[in-house]
Amino acid sequence: MKYTASAELVDAFAALVNADVEDEDIDLTRAALLIARTEYPDLDIESYVARVDELADRVSAIVPDLDSQRTIAALNRVLFDQAGLRGNRDDYYDPRNSFLNHVLDRGLGIPITLSIVYMEVARRTGLLLAGVGMPGHFLLKHFGDGGQELLIDCFNRGDILSRQDCQTRLDEIYSGEMTLRPEFLHPISRRQILTRMLNNLKAVYLSTRNFRKALPIADLILVIYPRSAEDVKQRALLRYSMALSKLAAEDLEEYLRISPAASDAEEIRQMSLSIHRMLALMN
Repeated sequence: MKYTASAELVDAFAALVNADVEDEDIDLTRAALLIARTEYPDLDIESYVARVDELADRVSAIVPDLDSQRTIAALNRVLFDQAGLRGNRDDYYDPRNSFLNHVLDRGLGIPITLSIVYMEVARRTGLLLAGVGMPGHFLLKHFGDGGQELLIDCFNRGDILSRQDCQTRLDEIYSGEMTLRPEFLHPISRRQILTRMLNNLKAVYLSTRNFRKALPIADLILVIYPRSAEDVKQRALLRYSMALSKLAAEDLEEYLRISPAASDAEEIRQMSLSIHRMLALMN
């Protein structure tokens, strides 16, 4: 598969997320910082990893022995009170909210990036948290020793949420038109967390028709899930919008190989044929 993102970035990202890496072994901190390299190619990733390590050291100094309740309280104290992390309510769709370097530098983020910082700091202290991909509002979950579950809202300073609180969040986001379903609160994989982060960023760029910036984000999604037919098609349309006609045609043909019985297969076939005719006239 051909990418338009730099080969160096693609190779570094693939080394962290390719199919040979067990999901629980994916380094979310470094993978998230590599996403920021789409905007900041020379970003010093290790300096920001050291920042996360230092935050974890501060939490461990407060709670040297792992106790989940006390560790969560210490995480909230260090991350929200001392480091000043908070949800960016004034400019939610600022792309910087999706770059972990800016989240750490500015203290501003969206639910998923704040949650990544929180869970990665927690992991370094020995506290394991899972991502929860609730629609419109990413959360974290901790499974207690007795089987009880705690839902943590990092956008709201580590609030512990009940299921009714989750419904209230959905009501705020979807104007009361979405009902909480059990699967909304299921844990998701690290690959799914990164994909959601990338999709958020791509949506921000597409909303301003910034196809040039959206394209490398689409590339990284396909590094994670190279056989995602829908993502291949979306990248084809992005490439076509940027007059990368040959690459767009290659993606359309790949889409048909992956999903030959797709409902839009004939439409895609005709689009690919049209691009090839146009390219032939240009030669």
